[in-house]
Amino acid sequence: MPEEGVQLTPKSELLTAQEIITLARLFVKEGVEKIRLTGGEPLIRPDVVDIVGQLYKLEGLKTIAVTTNGINLARLLPRLKEAGLNAINISLDTLVPAKFEFIVRRKGFHKVMEGIHKATELGYRPVKVNCVVMRGFNEDELLDFVDFTKDLPLDVRFIEYMPFDGNKWNFKKMVSYKEMLDTVKQQWPELEKLPCEASSTAKSYKVPHFQGQISFITSMSEHFCGSCNRLRITADGNLKVCLFGNSEVSLRDHLRSGATEEELVQIIGAAVGRKKKQHAGMFNISQMKNRPMILIGG
Repeated sequence: MPEEGVQLTPKSELLTAQEIITLARLFVKEGVEKIRLTGGEPLIRPDVVDIVGQLYKLEGLKTIAVTTNGINLARLLPRLKEAGLNAINISLDTLVPAKFEFIVRRKGFHKVMEGIHKATELGYRPVKVNCVVMRGFNEDELLDFVDFTKDLPLDVRFIEYMPFDGNKWNFKKMVSYKEMLDTVKQQWPELEKLPCEASSTAKSYKVPHFQGQISFITSMSEHFCGSCNRLRITADGNLKVCLFGNSEVSLRDHLRSGATEEELVQIIGAAVGRKKKQHAGMFNISQMKNRPMILIGG
């Protein structure tokens, strides 16, 4: 969370539950098999369980996922699971409660941990934990996070620090995948590399005999733009074809102006067609105007 906070989007500008389902139905019809509800924070929406339930009814949709800060997860997860949620990512950048409060500007570390354990109890495999690694802040916790996977079926995903509005990005703060991997291998030289799908954004590894695994998201040092098949729709209805791109198309406005399904498909197709071969590189991205990550969704 940026020090100055973020300006809340007026409710009238957010997609309604029905608009979310309308767009989801359209994307699934065009071949999308996985939908992730992200942020800001999806679990503060009072209708989130109903949205998951409606998504579950879409024929052809194989995976319904959520990325959450985890604070409300333990309370809501039994209902979300019953509604059809089958994959979870939890954002957690530190295992130190005081440092957690500094990052998120509030208490709640114990609630996040409770949410992680509730997810494992309810059978989610793996429970993904997203950790953005920053030099001088939490890179000293790398080994603690790996050890976190010893007795729990987690996939701790170490994410290279990426430039977005409000996060005061600095190249010197970025810890590269190679540096992180070297640190882990010094402690666990027997670390094994795991196979991954062609479109995966993660490079995955496992310490033998640990229940869980670790992964690295190498967006900055080794981009995966060529195999990326992700599209994002922000909470206020804008289509982003690249996380680091600053061009957006408002599907909400087209929906509310009465666009037909065929017109929406054409608008989406044109946006995807304009997607660049790869992002502009970390130094150029850091100079570009883009939303804070909290207003995009992870």
